[in-house]
Amino acid sequence: MQQLRRVDRLVVDIPLDNLSDSYSSKPQHVSPEFNNVMAAGATELSGSTLCCAQLGLALALTATVGDRSHKLLFDAGPEGALFLRNCQNLGVSLADVEAIAISHGHWDHMGALLDTLDHMARHARREVPCHVNPGMFLERGARLTTGRIAPFQRVPSPEALAAHGAQVINNGDPRLLLDDCFYLSGEIPRVSSFEKGRPDHLCRRATDQPWEPDPLILDERYVAVHVRGKGLLVFSVCSHAGIVNVLLSARETFPDVPLYGVLGGLHLAGTAMERLIPDTMANLGQFALAQIMPAHCTGWRALWALLNAFGESVVTPCAVGSRFTF
Repeated sequence: MQQLRRVDRLVVDIPLDNLSDSYSSKPQHVSPEFNNVMAAGATELSGSTLCCAQLGLALALTATVGDRSHKLLFDAGPEGALFLRNCQNLGVSLADVEAIAISHGHWDHMGALLDTLDHMARHARREVPCHVNPGMFLERGARLTTGRIAPFQRVPSPEALAAHGAQVINNGDPRLLLDDCFYLSGEIPRVSSFEKGRPDHLCRRATDQPWEPDPLILDERYVAVHVRGKGLLVFSVCSHAGIVNVLLSARETFPDVPLYGVLGGLHLAGTAMERLIPDTMANLGQFALAQIMPAHCTGWRALWALLNAFGESVVTPCAVGSRFTF
């Protein structure tokens, strides 16, 4: 693999996240939702000009090298109409998205994808590379606390993605994207002693087949960007592999680049996952991260633990409509 290019600047827009928080003060490198919607053309703050939070996560990553910029969409959230509305309100154009990468095959990260591709086809009038892997397309579900199995909405198939204008790259290998500015991982090695996956998670090969345990969710991938003067920023939207495993993988893949920060869902919510919080806090310290930006499925208990362990100078919670600049 070619070397990951060092970028001069990285802007991270969050057009979809579980949390809305327009009032809490933000550090200097984070522009809050109110500022962003007004800059995008809103003439007033109202329900229709602001963003809506929803279960899921979508990130628009814009990397600049010299006088050239490249935009990657990393996941698209669960619902097309809401995702597109949030993008419009924030002034996040999808017409200049050069590629899409999908983290894993769950509806709250892929449900908006077909509507997003249709929108891009109308405005960009070109096929957009969409990076997926074969493990994403099993039927998934979860066992509820009542014992009932809740099937997940099926994610769009590779054929459906192609029919809506995607150039589908269905491959499980790691790769560099967009002039080598972004690294999309391969399968994340599971090496930590305590991150054993999500015990309530199930899959099945076909609708007439029985549900099987699927705790590891091996199709999940992360994205990494090397920012000049800072180091490696890791984007792990759900961290089903465990955030410690994700960061161990990033450190091994790029041993000469210091880890700077991580942004995304840490999946430490729910009874089984909350038991991992103490071990996660203890093991995160080895990475000496300058920024931890929890989002989506992290959960309030883990957020509280992160703030207590690392402080507000390191931990900046994400919220829909925010814009991070590095």
